[in-house]
Amino acid sequence: MGSGQRLGPGFGWLWAAYGTSALGTWLAFGAFPLIAVQVLHAGPAEVAALSAAGAAVGAAVAVPLGPWAEFRRKRPVLITADLARCAALLTIPAAFALGALTFLQLLLVCVVVAAADITFRAASGAYLKTLLPPEDLLAANARLEATTWTAAVIGPPLGGAAIGLLGPVTTVAADAVSYLLSALGLRAMGGKEPPPAHREAARMRAAELLDGWRHILADATLRPLFFNTTLFNALVMALQPLLTVLMLDDLGFAPWSYGLAFAAPSIGGLLGARLAGPLVTRFGQRRVLVVAGTLRAVWPVGLVFVGPGTAGLLLVMGVEFGLILCCGVFNPVHATYRLQHTPTDRITRTLTAWTVTARATTALLTALWGILGSLLGPRTAIALAGALLLVTPLLLPRRTAAPTDAKSAEETTV
Repeated sequence: MGSGQRLGPGFGWLWAAYGTSALGTWLAFGAFPLIAVQVLHAGPAEVAALSAAGAAVGAAVAVPLGPWAEFRRKRPVLITADLARCAALLTIPAAFALGALTFLQLLLVCVVVAAADITFRAASGAYLKTLLPPEDLLAANARLEATTWTAAVIGPPLGGAAIGLLGPVTTVAADAVSYLLSALGLRAMGGKEPPPAHREAARMRAAELLDGWRHILADATLRPLFFNTTLFNALVMALQPLLTVLMLDDLGFAPWSYGLAFAAPSIGGLLGARLAGPLVTRFGQRRVLVVAGTLRAVWPVGLVFVGPGTAGLLLVMGVEFGLILCCGVFNPVHATYRLQHTPTDRITRTLTAWTVTARATTALLTALWGILGSLLGPRTAIALAGALLLVTPLLLPRRTAAPTDAKSAEETTV
């Protein structure tokens, strides 16, 4: 499970494609709200709608794409998702150059990108499981996790500098190019992919839309993990806009210090991802899931006590570092466990259902906590989110089952 473990050229191409698109995504972090405000002069309600409605509608669009991708070879699906994201994003700098950019276009691009992103994540999980033997999955997921946090450290500062020098749509164009490069990398990797799962009916059955959720809810260990990760991630994302208002408006932090407060702690994700494999080897998968999943929930409540000045900045950085460190350990172990306990012929539908639920829940709680922040103030709303996060470890699985790699879809049908 060490960092030097060889995973083969196929994974190398997949890893490079993932890293390229991840860097593009983080370069464009926050670009859409910025364009909405600076170019289209949108108000707070429109900016909130751009984030919440775009993600929610995109998740709804992605629901039928899970069964569609399940019964197709995964590499062409990945390439198609990359090209769809590239094409959608390129319409923004094109419309901006022509003076024809509208808020509706921004919203539609958000929907397309969200749906393609969910499909890509689901298909890449299924492809990864066919690409590597089970004993290499944790090492692979740890490298992907480390890549995400590396992009999170590098991307936002570079993106901010690019926006300052070249304008607000620059990073969107860079993100589009990153998806094109990702598609080219996936196309170049070569090799033969196993045939997709067989489906008797020529047309998609309505029941297939629910197969992912059926599998999750029927599994005694995936079910609590599903509820835990969905609620945890949604609450963490919901408090971020409130923390932004608290730091930049109420406490008067400069934008550069606000960016530093979130970029620097991402180093914890790199450290956590490197620790995941050795910790599982020493303590076992279940214990690492429970301990890391519990520890990550205790940090956010500390944000309630943030104050102005250097002390407040250091407090935010410390809390974020601890949170991201624990997530860096938990995420690759969780991703590996989920792949191991899902039959190969049901992975895409399961991951689609998981991600759709997570995105929809995040959109809902972000909107709800925005209302709570307006009524009660951002600090009180952050406290409520922190208190609920302390309860999420109760949803972690208390036991784990043997992997279901050998099971077929028929054996696990509910």
